[in-house]
Amino acid sequence: MLDFFTIFSKGGLVLWCFQGVSDSCTGPVNALIRSVLLQERGGNNSFTHEALTLKYKLDNQFELVFVVGFQKILTLTYVDKLIDDVHRLFRDKYRTEIQQQSALSLLNGTFDFQNDFLRLLREAEESSKIRAPTTMKKYEDSEKAKKPVRSMIETRGEKPKEKAKNSKKKGTKKEGSDGPLATSKATPAEKSSLSVGAENGVELSKEELIRRKREEFIQKHGRGMDKPSKSMKSDAPKEKGKKAPRVWELGGCANKEVLDYSTPTTNGTSEAALSEDINLIRGTGPGGQLQDLDCSSSDDEGAAQNSTKPSATKGTLGGMFGMLKGLVGSKSLSREDMESVLDKMRDHLIAKNVAADIAVQLCESVANKLEGKVMGTFSTVTSTVKQALQESLVQILQPQRRVDMLRDIMDAQRRQRPYVVTFCGVNGVGKSTNLAKISFWLLENGFSVLIAACDTFRAGAVEQLRTHTRRLTALHPPENHGGRTMVQLFEKGYGKDAAGIAMEAIAFARNQGFDVVLVDTAGRMQDNAPLMTALAKLITVNTPDLVLFVGEALVGNEAVDQLVKFNRALADHSMAQTPRLIDGIVLTKFDTIDDKVGAAISMTYITSKPIVFVGTGQTYCDLRSLNAKAVVAALMKA
Repeated sequence: MLDFFTIFSKGGLVLWCFQGVSDSCTGPVNALIRSVLLQERGGNNSFTHEALTLKYKLDNQFELVFVVGFQKILTLTYVDKLIDDVHRLFRDKYRTEIQQQSALSLLNGTFDFQNDFLRLLREAEESSKIRAPTTMKKYEDSEKAKKPVRSMIETRGEKPKEKAKNSKKKGTKKEGSDGPLATSKATPAEKSSLSVGAENGVELSKEELIRRKREEFIQKHGRGMDKPSKSMKSDAPKEKGKKAPRVWELGGCANKEVLDYSTPTTNGTSEAALSEDINLIRGTGPGGQLQDLDCSSSDDEGAAQNSTKPSATKGTLGGMFGMLKGLVGSKSLSREDMESVLDKMRDHLIAKNVAADIAVQLCESVANKLEGKVMGTFSTVTSTVKQALQESLVQILQPQRRVDMLRDIMDAQRRQRPYVVTFCGVNGVGKSTNLAKISFWLLENGFSVLIAACDTFRAGAVEQLRTHTRRLTALHPPENHGGRTMVQLFEKGYGKDAAGIAMEAIAFARNQGFDVVLVDTAGRMQDNAPLMTALAKLITVNTPDLVLFVGEALVGNEAVDQLVKFNRALADHSMAQTPRLIDGIVLTKFDTIDDKVGAAISMTYITSKPIVFVGTGQTYCDLRSLNAKAVVAALMKA
């Protein structure tokens, strides 16, 4: 039973609607438009919203959308056939009204399609019932049943019996024949057994057999034995001399004074902080303002200039024929026209580090978007597909909900509570380093930061955050802020409960008047159930304002697996009715990938969450905001 079937234009005008139940179809259809159609995620023709499954079909020639909704617990095999039949009949019946391409004509048009739809629905339901259910294959119909029982029993011992028979036959032939022909047909094993077993009817002793075999071996491999083997080692033991230990310039000495790297501290502040190069730690650039990510390089500009020079020297006639080659000529695009271009685009995306499944879905979405669309006279298939793919990629990278941390922090200040951010991710992606960069960015904007060291598992995690806190304090000393401590570390050592430490840190920040609490968690693999349960507990108990997943730009297919399993684990292990999932992404090590920026597409596509920050270096100023057009330009670059 169908819940609804609706037909509307891409401009938003509902042309016709069928309601199978009393519930309104507005919510599910709006969710489909918001999450799939506007976000260019049309690779799959089905969409799940709460308890409903929605299937849709796009008519790009007439700019129409056909949507059917039914309960997701039902398995309706006739839905695809019904959508195709309704699409075909509705388009043919109201072709004149639709081709006028004006909103007024569509509003004034009367689309009396109820009887036709009920007839098509009845036919589709009957056709699904006519199909005979698949019956199980009986034993009598199988190949095994056709074989007799006797042949099946003999197959197990057949080979050894045949071998024994063959050996017996060969033995009788050898014994019964005295001619040279029989001797030449004897196997090498039989020859050796005859030669070593007896000589002139006299049995040889064991020592003579060994000597005879040794002579035969020397005759057969005599040439190889003449050369001395290089691998032969002398049996004489080497003299064991004591080797003097090498003393390296920068280490290798067991002297306590040399190995002691600890520095004396006065009032909790290291004396080495005064001698550190502050500019080297800080980096260059405005720390309080996030610059847009720039993916272009000077080599690309030079290559682009060089590529334009030979085109000017081409002949006018050759350029004209090259321009006219492959033009579509005002016809509607079909799958066959786009197939070769889409295959090249898919391989190009995979080469740029986009996950393989995501690349396939993107190309499928572009195909659904362009199928049946009428092209201009001077438009090639390649340029049209490439432009549609670029628009889809830009739309994917532009988030549904923009994360503005500064605005949210100021809103939390008005409510007199700290703004809490939790960082999570797998091991070694740079959570602590990028937490320090975000701390510096917040300090530059005038917000005080409390860093909660909730990584109680990794050795050196607390010391790493303590070092960052000391350097950030050197960059923003209390003297420059009226004696107010701008950054502080909250830690309880190792082996403690991370959720409890985060709760204490939030309470401490509320009492001390800190604006932001940044919670650093331990790195964990997405398959580690105990650690994922602990992370879900930390997020559920403390309810942070923002949960950021930290992922590196070097990964390909692994990015999809990490994000899907992190979200699934947070949902499964959460005790809340509406579990808290990942809110945004921090993409690290972006300066190491050149133009292979596909991880940004994979992460955003799979989660529909924005990339809030991009790490591009090792200093505190190496933090950028994502520029969608620059990333897409780098992605589409040949």
